[in-house]
Amino acid sequence: MKQKRNRRKEILDQIAWLEETYCDGCFLRSTFRKEYGKTYAQSFCIQQCTVGEQMRQYGEMLLSAPPHPRQ
Repeated sequence: MKQKRNRRKEILDQIAWLEETYCDGCFLRSTFRKEYGKTYAQSFCIQQCTVGEQMRQYGEMLLSAPPHPRQ
């Protein structure tokens, strides 16, 4: 059980690291957000950016893990 939580935390940390390293300050993201809006910028990042692809893969790992039992 603790191992699953650690794995989940590792994945969330990787997602946060990717965003801090590559997305914060991204020229395309900020330009698309200003010119086309937040929804378009997010869509572009998720569908066409390699960093967004990696984040999506991490998200799928989180979703494929069995849910935590509530205590």
